[in-house]
Amino acid sequence: MNLFSFAKRINRPLILDGAMGSMLQSLKVKAKGSLWMSNANIESPERVIEVHKEYIAAGADIITTNTFRTNPAALNEFSEIDQNKFVKESVALALQARKDLPILVAGSNAPAEDCYQEERTISKKELIYNHHKHIDLLMSAGCDFILNETQGHLDEIKIISQYCYKENIPWVMSFFFSNDLKLLSGESLFEAVKLILDYKPPAIGFNCIVPETFKKVLPRIDENYNWGFYLNCGSGNYTDEIIKCGVSPKEYIKHVKSSLKKKPSFIGSCCGSSPNHIKEIKRLLDGRIKS
Repeated sequence: MNLFSFAKRINRPLILDGAMGSMLQSLKVKAKGSLWMSNANIESPERVIEVHKEYIAAGADIITTNTFRTNPAALNEFSEIDQNKFVKESVALALQARKDLPILVAGSNAPAEDCYQEERTISKKELIYNHHKHIDLLMSAGCDFILNETQGHLDEIKIISQYCYKENIPWVMSFFFSNDLKLLSGESLFEAVKLILDYKPPAIGFNCIVPETFKKVLPRIDENYNWGFYLNCGSGNYTDEIIKCGVSPKEYIKHVKSSLKKKPSFIGSCCGSSPNHIKEIKRLLDGRIKS
């Protein structure tokens, strides 16, 4: 099954939701250590459901579970948390928001360690366990596919790709990279893309990069594979604890318009964005904004 064949049938990209973490921050929900904003699934589950519903109302075809930090490596310092239960209940919040609507639920699988961290501090064995375990839990909890987000290390990217391919798990690999189009581990972005396409992902993505970096990527994208993007809309640095919007919905839509000639299969928005960004994407794709 190709998750994004529907996008071709309706002749438009599927709309992915926007940021969860920074939206929860705007609702005064507090982060907690390596759990970051997945702590909201325990402390403020009603807020998480509220955000999911707002994205659905804005026009999202895909909502993403608030599981960016429910993986084993992130839970190392929280021995009191039952990981199996934690992931299941986190996914259940998205399923509850979706109800019986024709919305896809993407299981967010982040890098094992901090997504902007260049140096690895855990072993390869731990890395393999982290992703195999988290992906299995997300799928068994009811996700439609795995969205491997903000992935910038080639060893990790290979581990995920090999596992999803071998186990026939629906998945998307979404890359994070520097302004010179290199992964955090130093390899060329498009060499990594070429390698991962051998594992036949339903789509690849680019996320959490700033619009200026996206402009460099866009001309080099090959329309022969399914691809999509959700860009960083934050106002500061990647390392800012509090993420605020720095790219308005109207500014963001300019980048969305420029992408359409390359026929993306999905479009969303990342850190610092809100349902208003998704509403603008929906308006554009519905033809209410002149492209």
